[in-house]
Order: sequence, then C-alpha cells, then structure tokens
Amino acid sequence: MARALKTYTTSIGFFDLAVAAPSMKAALEAWGVRRNLFHEGTASETDEPAIVEATMNKPGVVLKRAIGTNKRFEENAELRAELPTSASPKQAHPPKPRRRPKAQAPSVESKKAQKAAVIQFDKEKARREREHAREEAVRAKREASDARRSRERQEEADRIQAQVEKARERYERTLADIQKQHEALDRKSDAEKKRWYLKKERLEHQLKSL
Repeated sequence: MARALKTYTTSIGFFDLAVAAPSMKAALEAWGVRRNLFHEGTASETDEPAIVEATMNKPGVVLKRAIGTNKRFEENAELRAELPTSASPKQAHPPKPRRRPKAQAPSVESKKAQKAAVIQFDKEKARREREHAREEAVRAKREASDARRSRERQEEADRIQAQVEKARERYERTLADIQKQHEALDRKSDAEKKRWYLKKERLEHQLKSL
C-alpha cells in the first residue's frame, strides 16, 4: 500500500521550501540535501492548510517562497527586494507546525485524492531521477571530451617534443662535423704555414749565398 503524503518544510538559502512527500527521507531527496535537517531541527512536518494545499496540488515538486514572507509557496518564487536583517537565511527556521486536530477517518474522496497525489509524487520523483541521469550523462560526456582533448594535446606536445629532440640531434651532429672540418682546416693551415716558412728560409739563404 502506498504511504500517504505529508507536507514538510525547511529553509535553505534565501527561501523557505515545502514539498509533499511520503517520508522525511523522500523530502530530503526532493530538496537535494544529504544532511538530516529534521534531526538538526531546521526541517519539520506541517499541517498549515495553505502550505498543505499548495504542495498537494504538486506532489513531489519543491515549492518555495522568499524567506521571511507569508507569500504562497510557488514553484518559481522571487527573492525579496530587501533581505531580512533580524536573521540570516541559515539561521531561519521553517514555520512551526500547528497543533493537529483529532484524526478522523478519511472519506472515499480523500482516499482517492491521496492515492492520486502519491501517483503524482512517484511521477515527479521519476522525472527528477531522469533529469539527474541526463545531467550525469552530460557531465560524463563533458569529462570524456575534456579527457580526450587533454590526451590529444599531450600527444601533440609529445610529437612536437620528439621533433625538437630530433632536430637537436641533427644540429649537434652538424655542429660536430663543422668542428671537425675546422680542426682539419686548422691542421692544413698550420702545415701550409710551416711549409712556407721552410721554403722562405731556404730561398733567403740562397739569396745571401749569391
């Protein structure tokens, strides 16, 4: 048997939040909160008619209103023009639930409405899960694309670095060959100078002998 929906409220950021859910855990999941706000005292169940009516009209949908106001809870609420100064958003607490009247046996109509609300809650939960799955798929695709581009950049960098190393080796070989040629030319130059000096001395000696 499907569990009856209840209305839960909390305050997060600059908004009061409300949702119709079958349990506190389901409410936390709808709010996207991992901490147990109910144990912390910043979330609670409410039976305030206006809030219950708004949430039961959209089971599983997180409704909100600007914190510090008594406006109707809506799916797309606007911030207040001026934020409250008496308490920061994190310090605000959800409306305290009023004393519940004595429970009465639910009518056939209320049972049907509750069943329809539970079905609608399940649909909204499935929609959130599909949306979350799509977001995760987009994130995974983006991360894979980033990883691929990073890998391609690294491969291109490695390719260019290999070309740099190859060009450096060629430069060093060419430089070494040029150095050898210089040394050979120096030796040839020294030998030519020595040959010239010897021939010059011999010729000068012949001139003096005349």
